[in-house]
Amino acid sequence: MTPSKLPRRNFLQLAAGAAALPALSRTAWAQAYPSRPVRLIVPFTPGGAADLTARLVSQWLTEHLGQQFIIENRPGAGTNIGTEAVVKAPADGYTLLLVSVANTVNATLYDKLNFDFLRDIAAVAGLIRGPLVMDVHPSVPGRTVPEFIAHAKANPGRINFASAGNGTPGHMAGELFRLATGVNWVHVPYRGAAPAMTDLLAGQVQVIFDNLPTSLEYIKAGKVRPLAVTTAARAAALPEIPTVAEFVPGYEVSSWFGIGAPKGVPAEIVAKLSSDIAAALNDPMIKARIAELSSVPLPMTPAEFSKHIADETEKWGKVVKTANIKAE
Repeated sequence: MTPSKLPRRNFLQLAAGAAALPALSRTAWAQAYPSRPVRLIVPFTPGGAADLTARLVSQWLTEHLGQQFIIENRPGAGTNIGTEAVVKAPADGYTLLLVSVANTVNATLYDKLNFDFLRDIAAVAGLIRGPLVMDVHPSVPGRTVPEFIAHAKANPGRINFASAGNGTPGHMAGELFRLATGVNWVHVPYRGAAPAMTDLLAGQVQVIFDNLPTSLEYIKAGKVRPLAVTTAARAAALPEIPTVAEFVPGYEVSSWFGIGAPKGVPAEIVAKLSSDIAAALNDPMIKARIAELSSVPLPMTPAEFSKHIADETEKWGKVVKTANIKAE
């Protein structure tokens, strides 16, 4: 070996060692994560299914990872205010977002957002999936979905369909039902699910697609009649109630939640968070609490959750455009 080649070989060895340093430091960083409290932004008000889900998972992560996972409620503009706060946060894994179906609807529903959800939020993990339930007032003729469709078609424009507001999961479930069946009803948006349910109980409106947990007490009391659940499979809480898809092939609507982070968070941290959340969803206590929410765990890798978000965005984008839905 000539002396002239020695410096070059030494240089290449040194260069290779230097190139490995960033990867080693990122891995060490991920292994040390979290080293300080983590904020989980929930773009909903306290007390609802989104907030309860976030607190359930954040408590488990706090207990098992040795750092506080702090819930920060940032409601407003149909989840856009809280989402934008996360988009603008440092991509270091210490600010996370509770992602929901609302994010995938808003991508098309709102013309001018200060962010692109698919581009600016990194998918971390799925959390839970639950059904909506199609409730009608007891005065409505028909005890099955086909009978309801026949009644609605015989009375075009005379059925009032309530929702918690434009673009909410209940509204989108109803619009998808309308497009799939051809019923002609009047959409009545409310400012929240509670006033919508109040008017259904009073008979001011005839049908609603509501989160199953909030409907259960009224169903058990006979104050509303459940016709079907919106998920592909029947709900454990109401096993005798069919799915809409049993009568309307291909129909599926879920209320689901997951975790996202600002785009650019190191892949090692995303992978660690995803693994920890999967462990949480496999905990018997967590499973029992999720069942109490009439939901099932939704374990997904970052890649799987990213595809789920993209598929839901495409699905609801078509409904928003076809039904010409506008933000309130």
